[in-house]
Amino acid sequence: MKIEKLQLPESAIEFLKSQGFEKLYPPQADSIKSGLLDGKSVLVSAPTASGKTLIAMLGMMSYLSKNKGKVIYLSPLRALAAEKLSEFKKLEKIALGNKIKVGISTGDFENIEKNLEKNNILILTNEKMDSIIRHGAEWIDEIGLVIADEVHLIGDENRGPTLEMILTQLKLLETKPQIVGLSATITNSDEIANWLGCTLVENDWRPVPLSEGVCDAGEVTMADGTTFEVERSIRGTPIDLGVQSVKDGGQSLVFAETRTRSKSLATKASDAISQILEKKI
Repeated sequence: MKIEKLQLPESAIEFLKSQGFEKLYPPQADSIKSGLLDGKSVLVSAPTASGKTLIAMLGMMSYLSKNKGKVIYLSPLRALAAEKLSEFKKLEKIALGNKIKVGISTGDFENIEKNLEKNNILILTNEKMDSIIRHGAEWIDEIGLVIADEVHLIGDENRGPTLEMILTQLKLLETKPQIVGLSATITNSDEIANWLGCTLVENDWRPVPLSEGVCDAGEVTMADGTTFEVERSIRGTPIDLGVQSVKDGGQSLVFAETRTRSKSLATKASDAISQILEKKI
């Protein structure tokens, strides 16, 4: 599906083209076919890097071109919220009749900023949205579109209850807001879609093929049975694998379970990579 075929204002189409978008990825096209631009609620389950952020932006542009209400983007993490702010701020350039103004609030959960109501796109952490609801902010009744990122966290032991409570509150608003759920990993997607009143959009398409393997004692065995050796060091297997990828001309992303662990691995990776980079004089 080509960008110019979308039922969006010409200003929005030109903006998308200026950002380098020409054709939709399959999960994005499926979302459109399921009624994203018609105000229908959808739950999108698709792999990482399959374009879920653009799905959110398409929903925002469509809604704000037809309505004067507010768009809420829910994020489980402050860092993710800050990242989305830089992306969504670009929407302020689009002339949709209603001037777009993007705001963010992820700070003190008990401090409700008075100027939040001046924005029509609000990026909030789940906990911040919970606080806003409990404090009874008047502008809540203006919410017409809710985008819940990483919605699979509803099943998380720690974060899940808060997300479940705020989605319950939001879907019961008199405005009956459109809900767009986004997730890369969700096992009971049909149940969550039914609970949210969403059309389920499932697509396993990904822009880069995924291969899986297991590393044991410096030897990697891939799912297809092929094997290869990894040069080992005292830095540990995660960094050894990452360094091997860089040496082979690729990139590497290492996940860690804690911030302290992330910092430790980053320090080791920095030391290893600095020794193999070409020095330019």
